[in-house]
Amino acid sequence: MESYVIIAVLAGVVILLLMAGVSKKAFRFIGQAFMKLMIGALFLFFLNAIGNQFGIYVPINFVTSTISGFLGIPGVAALAALQYWIF
Repeated sequence: MESYVIIAVLAGVVILLLMAGVSKKAFRFIGQAFMKLMIGALFLFFLNAIGNQFGIYVPINFVTSTISGFLGIPGVAALAALQYWIF
């Protein structure tokens, strides 16, 4: 399937959902979850930049970003401790 067909179908689905009256809470929840995921990835980036001096490296992927994004600084500390002591 061509990429422009996929993009057109996705755009059509978004427009259909907007016209059907999907609640604003659903979009707000998805937006907040996405922002937390990005903040978690940013936390992990800074941990890797600083922790590189101490031999701590936590890979940045969906699971670790979700943990650090939703749990915040304690989640990042837990991931760093797991990485340091277990792996």
